[in-house]
Amino acid sequence: MHQENSSMKMSKQFPLNSLRVFESAARLMSFTRAGEELGLTQTAVSYQIKLLEETIDEQLFLRRPRQVSLTEAGERLAPKITEAFAIMTEAMTNLRDVSEGTLVIHSTATFASQWLARHLGTFQLENPGIAVRLETSQEMVDFSRTQADIAIRSGKGEWPGLRTHFLMHNHFTPMLSPALAATIGGVKTPEDILKLRIIDPGDPWWPCWFAAAGLPDVDLAGRPVSRFGAQAFEASAAIAGQGVAILQPEFYTADIALGRLIQPFDILGHDGSDYWLAYPEPRRNSRKIRAFREFLLKTMPATEG
Repeated sequence: MHQENSSMKMSKQFPLNSLRVFESAARLMSFTRAGEELGLTQTAVSYQIKLLEETIDEQLFLRRPRQVSLTEAGERLAPKITEAFAIMTEAMTNLRDVSEGTLVIHSTATFASQWLARHLGTFQLENPGIAVRLETSQEMVDFSRTQADIAIRSGKGEWPGLRTHFLMHNHFTPMLSPALAATIGGVKTPEDILKLRIIDPGDPWWPCWFAAAGLPDVDLAGRPVSRFGAQAFEASAAIAGQGVAILQPEFYTADIALGRLIQPFDILGHDGSDYWLAYPEPRRNSRKIRAFREFLLKTMPATEG
């Protein structure tokens, strides 16, 4: 309570608006020019100066026709106020520079490991003044509760208060190791997948894909439950031959090329969600966000929704 009263008392003793007007008028030696600098009328400038003089009980300016000059009290006060505002300006500039110098990206683990990790080095080479901090989670980030600047989200791109940019379609299809496929003589039809262990049979992508493959009545209930929490982990299990995973094939082209995974079918499922870049609407002109947005959109293989 004492601290609150002290704060209120200080606020009354030192009206910042009046001090800012005084600093400008003392530096420019003109109420008119101070008003032009601060976007105020000459009457408003005169009022703020008068308010400050009444607050400190000292006359700060001598008013003459078409001219003002500082009194002795004004001359003592002016350099201190100028220095104080310079310190505040420097503090705000330094804070902004530090903030603009670090880009905090929130992403799903899969997008981070399968795409961002391969391209962030290029972004930093092109933008040496921006440090990058990458955070991963399957949860949807709340910008009001974290320091995240931008997010890579899977969904429909419709989030109130956020500016969004389409990145890529979220297609999916079964993938497995060649060795596992060989245990049943190869995977030639969608029904063959049912002969093998399925990684995370509770994933809603499975019924969606089987429906696209012409098998809408496939029932995976009763199969051993395995939940890895992220597509990237399911891919690792599939590469190890532990089962068939349902994955986004664009993320695993290198594994297919190296023979670690196979994609038996060209049939792709799609549940209506895609990958989007998202950030708060008011921050759309942030230098670091603009730089990453431009880099991401030019680097992604397709940017049309």
